[in-house]
Amino acid sequence: MAAGGARRTVPDAAVARLPVYHRCLLELEAQGRDTVSSEQLAELAGVTAAKVRKDLSHFGSYGTRGVGYAVPQLILDLRRELGLTHNWRCVIVGAGNLGSALAAFGGFRERGFEVVGVVDVDPGRIGREVGGLLVGHEDDLDRIVADHDVAIGVVAVPPSAAQEAADRLVACGVRSILNFAPTVLDVPEEVQVRNVDLAVELQILAFHEGRRSDPVETAAPVIGESASA
Repeated sequence: MAAGGARRTVPDAAVARLPVYHRCLLELEAQGRDTVSSEQLAELAGVTAAKVRKDLSHFGSYGTRGVGYAVPQLILDLRRELGLTHNWRCVIVGAGNLGSALAAFGGFRERGFEVVGVVDVDPGRIGREVGGLLVGHEDDLDRIVADHDVAIGVVAVPPSAAQEAADRLVACGVRSILNFAPTVLDVPEEVQVRNVDLAVELQILAFHEGRRSDPVETAAPVIGESASA
């Protein structure tokens, strides 16, 4: 933390890499590793060693020359920075296939996130059990957020219903939203939105698969240059 108690400004790209480092460190801890060098952590995370050192330096973690980073301490440091030292309660809007799968995923609780409610507007889904929770009506959102002090809302509805779901969450006081709908949400400036567009990620993978199967690049002709020149 910077002098005077003010938090340092950390680039979004660095913040996005912290969970990756945390996951890699947990794997190392499970293997009984006590220390890790920036080069080793970089290889596991798929980045450069210089990037690892710079990212961690934002939080005062510099490691020891010739030794590296102490794995248990770095895990604690990252848990603190990522806000994983206590549980974050979440509510899921949408109890379709995706919402139900998210509610049933046990990995959230292991990482400090607890799904405390699932809501929908479809009468055929309301009252059904998913992930140990009974699906409520979207009108119950206010009560669920207030009763459980919900911090994060998850939007798992079709694109046409995503903005209304986000508006309801914001109106209930939720200021962090994870959006799985392939659409841009219009929210107040103080609301943080993270978008997870599975179709886009698949298209990126398809691009790389295409490059792998046809590695020879065809250069575009320069304007005004004959193709036979």
